[in-house]
Amino acid sequence: MPAAAPEATLEQSDQYLDNVAGETIPLGDFIREFGQGLLEQVRMQHPPVYQQSLDHQTPVWHQRQQILGTLKRKPFEQQAEAVQAVVKLLVDRDEPAAVLNAEMGTGKTMMAICAAAVMQQSHPRTLVISPPHLVYKWRREILETVPHARVWVLNGPDTLRKLLSLRERLGLRSDVPEFFVLGRVRMRMGFHWKPSFIARRLVVGGQRFNVACCPDCMRPMESSAEDGETLPVSVELAHTMLSDRRRKCQHCGSSMWTLIRSGKPINSMYDLVLGALQQLPTIGPTTAKRLLNTFGEKTLAAMLEDNVYEFVNLMDENGDLVFSDRQAKRMERSLASFEFSIGQGGYQPTEFIKRYLPKDYFGLLVVDEGHEYKNEGSAQGQAMGVLASQCRKVLLLTGTLMGGYADDLFHLLWRMNPTVMIEDGFKPSKTGSMAGATMAFMREHGVLKDVYKESAASSHRTAKGKSLTVRTSKAPGFGPVGILRYVLPITVFLKLRDIGQKVLPNYDETFIEVDMEEEQAQAYLNMSLRLVSILKQALAMKDSTLLGVVMNVLLAWPDCCFRSETVRHPRSKEVLHLQPALFGDADCTPKEAKLIELCADEKALGRKTLVYSVYTGTRDTTARLKALLEARGFKVGVLRATVDAAKREDWVADQVERGIDVLITNPELVKTGLDLLDFPTIVFMQSGFNVYTVQQAARRSWRIGQKQEVRVIFLGYAGTSQIACLKLMGKKIAVSQSTSGDMPESGLDVLNDSEGESIEMALARELMAA
Repeated sequence: MPAAAPEATLEQSDQYLDNVAGETIPLGDFIREFGQGLLEQVRMQHPPVYQQSLDHQTPVWHQRQQILGTLKRKPFEQQAEAVQAVVKLLVDRDEPAAVLNAEMGTGKTMMAICAAAVMQQSHPRTLVISPPHLVYKWRREILETVPHARVWVLNGPDTLRKLLSLRERLGLRSDVPEFFVLGRVRMRMGFHWKPSFIARRLVVGGQRFNVACCPDCMRPMESSAEDGETLPVSVELAHTMLSDRRRKCQHCGSSMWTLIRSGKPINSMYDLVLGALQQLPTIGPTTAKRLLNTFGEKTLAAMLEDNVYEFVNLMDENGDLVFSDRQAKRMERSLASFEFSIGQGGYQPTEFIKRYLPKDYFGLLVVDEGHEYKNEGSAQGQAMGVLASQCRKVLLLTGTLMGGYADDLFHLLWRMNPTVMIEDGFKPSKTGSMAGATMAFMREHGVLKDVYKESAASSHRTAKGKSLTVRTSKAPGFGPVGILRYVLPITVFLKLRDIGQKVLPNYDETFIEVDMEEEQAQAYLNMSLRLVSILKQALAMKDSTLLGVVMNVLLAWPDCCFRSETVRHPRSKEVLHLQPALFGDADCTPKEAKLIELCADEKALGRKTLVYSVYTGTRDTTARLKALLEARGFKVGVLRATVDAAKREDWVADQVERGIDVLITNPELVKTGLDLLDFPTIVFMQSGFNVYTVQQAARRSWRIGQKQEVRVIFLGYAGTSQIACLKLMGKKIAVSQSTSGDMPESGLDVLNDSEGESIEMALARELMAA
């Protein structure tokens, strides 16, 4: 539709509203009818920071484009535009923070590296906070993108030694771009310490005492007696006094504690290198000792610590390679994530950066998977806030900025840009609590439901009275004013479809409702009626402990009816319901039969299938699915949590080389970082409750590099709580996409037919209405 003048469009919309007065207008229809005119109004009132038609004519744009042209890997056109927009926002507009809200698979890592490379001149040194299993992927991508880049990995036991060397280099400017990659788990980890003092024999009141003294000034520690007199502290008492917290000398202020290395002490350099060599594939104790006897521990330690790839190409005295091509290939893959240290013990990197490096030493802080830092009380969220306050600029990367609730954004915004939040009155209380500010933010920009309960009171003797209680709960939703105030001014949006250039194939999401067998449906109905009846009785007695138990059983049982189900009261352990198994080990449930049918269809087309199941613990469905599929001629791999996060990419690659047809896993294990391009078909046996997980896991194979059409299929049993759960997921995804500039187009939209609320409350209401 051609753009109309804003005034005419507003008149048209008013006339349209008059014509349909009293009717409900679908938001999608309204936006399609008047979206262009409304967009013009928004642009007039809030002009965008970056406009291609204008910015392409500026010298600064061409300078930055030249820098992008010197990179080893060139970004796509739309990726380059996103990079230019981010840099203009942070540098030209001098905003403290920016958000790159890019869809999964658009290359957020690549764009962040490009932005950091462009900003290296004005903002040297880039600090990256990464999920632990992606640290070495970041290092690899930086080295493959930025010429002459130097990458410091701050994720191993030698993190403190590297930080100390940084402090020694203060004032020296590097002649190459520098990147520092810090794993988010290592970022918030503390350190091991012990009291540090010296024992001296002193004469006090004619008696000799062993007293604890400061190692620096040699003066004894003192404590106050009941009569106010200070007395020297004995060695025995000093251990007790200094063990509870780190203290300083009362006289000179020196620390009376010291770092210690945790774990088993290393006797010698020989033992340290021997242990490190045996961690590598194809090297056992005999080979490790032979290498040490041939080359010596000092030479091998230097290679493992500074130049691991020199070790792969190690030559003997005759000039022959020590390792075969097969050994070298396996070791090279392992060494990509190998960390060897002969340095100091651990110390929390966040604390060190705050205390011992000058503020703004790092020009740019890149926060990968930024939505993981949304929780108020999480240690990693607080550590991220500390690092953000120590860096000049912050760039937050995410594919799912919010999970449906307004408070998902509150703590992220507070940590990235507290000035704006304080200006709007959202600040901590005098005691430092953020609870009041969070609730005020929810009331102003989110959705809160106040539930009033009135009951007759019988305690009044002379008058009738009523008791009124109020309970407040949150629901999915984020107001347009909040989006306009907090999201749009600092956010660059990029969708996979925007990249164009025929980079990506088609993407399709489908929901399939599966009917249960008659016996299965009757057993579910009986179980549901009995458990809901018991739950209602418990809730009437103000006992909500059964709510989670009943909900979990009714959600899981249709998928796990191949095993007997015993439902017990969580406190009294009374058996509430006993349901025998309905299917044998070789019998397929309806949903399993549908999965096998889908996998067979995809295999016939030469496509591999990725299957997600959230029941991988007590109700383990993955082993059963593997057995059923293998019995029908499929090659199957099961990725479990026992595979180390840093090694999952290699594990999947090995399974693909083995020729598997189906990969089964929990979506939590692959939701970030992994590119599963070999699996263009994805089937969700269950969705779980987490919006971030569902959206991230659904896009694991629809990424740059994919050549085949991607199909994502959600399966749910008709007439069960699973449908209510999927409805809620659809609603929360709709809210999440609204902060990404999208009208929702999820495969779960077909279920989205009512107002949004929390998953727990929706499922509970569904149970109560049954």
